[in-house]
Amino acid sequence: MEGIRGGPQAAARDPELFEEFYRRHVDAMTSFVARRVADPHTVADLTAEIFLAVLDSAHTYRPGRGSETAWLYGIARNVVSSERRRVARETARDRRISGRRLLESDDIARLEDKLDAQSPGRRALAALERLPAGERAVLELVAVDQLTVAEAAAGLGISQVAARVRLHRARKSLRATADAGADLRGTSLSYVTEPTGGEA
Repeated sequence: MEGIRGGPQAAARDPELFEEFYRRHVDAMTSFVARRVADPHTVADLTAEIFLAVLDSAHTYRPGRGSETAWLYGIARNVVSSERRRVARETARDRRISGRRLLESDDIARLEDKLDAQSPGRRALAALERLPAGERAVLELVAVDQLTVAEAAAGLGISQVAARVRLHRARKSLRATADAGADLRGTSLSYVTEPTGGEA
């Protein structure tokens, strides 16, 4: 998919271009977050945070290093990782709840539907937790988020060769775990452990 004219830098300066950018990517970003968290309020908040981060980081986009989609997935991973670190540091739940914006019942229902649709992806991601972080990151982006190896490499800031090596190691580890009799039922790991046609 081609990017918007002028790329993220232009979108950050022009409200109409930013709306086009937002509409083009919001569903993919909501799905990305919904595969990683199970609360509709957090899905809404982190999706919004991704696009706020786009405004702040637009100047860092370099077309020669990958597509705007790959760049956006890199931002999304950073936003979700930051949230995980924040939650790990927070001990008082009221601090997490107090900053939440209120959602209308229709918004909650829509996000709950999205969460239901993404539950197989969350189960698959949970099965990947034992992998080293670098291998897990490539496998998530390629097998779960359906990026190409080139896009995953660009999103993670590594070479395509490194991405392919990490992907191979991750799949080998998961197959070995399954062969050892680990209980991976219900995780939809067949599409995670086997190569797909989109790995270009």
